Amino acid sequence: MGLPDDGVLMRLVDVHCHAGEYDNISQADMDDLKITICAMASNCADQVRVRVLAERWPNKVIPAFGYHPWWAHHVSLVDPPPSRGEHYRSLFLPLFVSSTAPTDLEAAFTRLLPSLPDPRPLSDVLAELRSNLSAHPRAMLGEVGLDHSARVPFSPADTDGRKQLSPFSTPLAHQRALLEAQLELAVEMQRNVSMHSVKAPLPTRAVLDAMARKHGTRWRAISVDLHSCGVSPQMWTEIEKHHPNAFLSLSKAINSRSPNHRALIKACDPHRLLVESDYPLVSEVTGETWWMVETIAEMRGWRVERSTGDFVAGEDVEQWGVVQRLEENWKRFVKGGHTAKKVMNRKRRTDYSYQEYPDSHGSDQDA
Repeated sequence: MGLPDDGVLMRLVDVHCHAGEYDNISQADMDDLKITICAMASNCADQVRVRVLAERWPNKVIPAFGYHPWWAHHVSLVDPPPSRGEHYRSLFLPLFVSSTAPTDLEAAFTRLLPSLPDPRPLSDVLAELRSNLSAHPRAMLGEVGLDHSARVPFSPADTDGRKQLSPFSTPLAHQRALLEAQLELAVEMQRNVSMHSVKAPLPTRAVLDAMARKHGTRWRAISVDLHSCGVSPQMWTEIEKHHPNAFLSLSKAINSRSPNHRALIKACDPHRLLVESDYPLVSEVTGETWWMVETIAEMRGWRVERSTGDFVAGEDVEQWGVVQRLEENWKRFVKGGHTAKKVMNRKRRTDYSYQEYPDSHGSDQDA
């Protein structure tokens, strides 16, 4: 049916896009943009671009600063970092000393190494993040996370523009160390998070659990969006049950490749659903986000508002349409301060110990 009226779009938030990926954003595209976008940074190159984007269009852009797992290998956990060769060999060929790796791996490493930058110490990354977050009070941490499937590409790309992938992946332990260091900063500065998780449902759950154990109410004070989430509905239900601050956003670009996203929409607490484009082109983010809005409406049986007259006054949520519900979910995400109820641990009834589980409606209760 096409896009709704501008008044409807103005109440919509694309919670995860990559509008800062390119330098050539036109004034015309931004003038035409009616929705609010959350622009993610992910590597050394785009932290500045996202910052500039937010400073030029503060009413339309919420910035997010962070280091994505695809570039985690650029960061050294040691300060000062070792030499470039030593750093990358320790990540990609940890079982081999000097040049004793199998011939094919050694040849791949020799080909890859010249294209890799000198490692950057984690302390520098965190200092830059702190500076950017401090300068932008509405900014989130993002895009950060874990990826168990990504391989480091060779450079340059093929003549047809496609990147060839090397056989090397960044170890999950290294990715997790970078992720947790950034999450520590988010907890300290009380900033919400946009989190990437691909082929790593159990490690992702382990990170969330570890942060909850360590920080308790301070962890629940912030919100965490698992963006373009591809976990199973069963795993999502477990995450949702144990983490009242976890939200789920889906995109056409990623999630429509699998029917799993429809099952996730049906399994998710309706108060935790958000929408995104995960797209780099400002001219396309509205259409991409609206596709997911209509998909959620279809799966949940919610009305789709086409004009401002379709919005309902009052707090009777059952009368609201999909945009009004998503708008309220975004407000809940931004506000944070999520609470959990306590449920008796039935396995240890004799000592009446309790485990914390979230109450989806946000109240503290004792079972």
